[in-house]
Amino acid sequence: MAGNSSKACIRKIVITGPESTGKSTLSQALAEQLDTVWVAEYAREYIGKLDRPYQEEDLLKIAKGQIAAEEAQLLHARNGLLICDTDLYVIKVWSEHRYNNCHAYILEEIATRKYDHYLLCSIDLPWEYDPQREYPELAEREYFFNIYQDIVQQSGVPWTLISGNPEERLHKSIETIKKATLNS
Repeated sequence: MAGNSSKACIRKIVITGPESTGKSTLSQALAEQLDTVWVAEYAREYIGKLDRPYQEEDLLKIAKGQIAAEEAQLLHARNGLLICDTDLYVIKVWSEHRYNNCHAYILEEIATRKYDHYLLCSIDLPWEYDPQREYPELAEREYFFNIYQDIVQQSGVPWTLISGNPEERLHKSIETIKKATLNS
């Protein structure tokens, strides 16, 4: 796995799951270990700049920002890989849970954007406080985990459950990505 790849040949790996499951930490570590780049979760940046709680209309802006960040990082991806710390399904889940609605643009983008493998992060890591996190209770974490598991199972995209401590998660993720890359 060496050298730059054309945009069409880049395999996109999405790290997904409920909040506080180590997605960002894993995404960054994977990019470093696999000598490529990662797409940070745009919502963190966007919400961090707000001087108010996020609202339904913010989710469309977040979705567009996430897409723009992904497209920009595709230009810098190396070794045929792009690591994505989330995709638009996360915004769909937030939107439907909080507002009982999801903007048609987000749904259309979900239907057309293609990914090569999902790494679903388990809730076996302890929840850590962060002012942007909303659901610390185990029952809430299980509820959202089940939603994400249902999404990846129905996506038609290969997926792998990632659990254990951060080192175990990184090892299993690298092993999974290498196998997926070899089998393509």
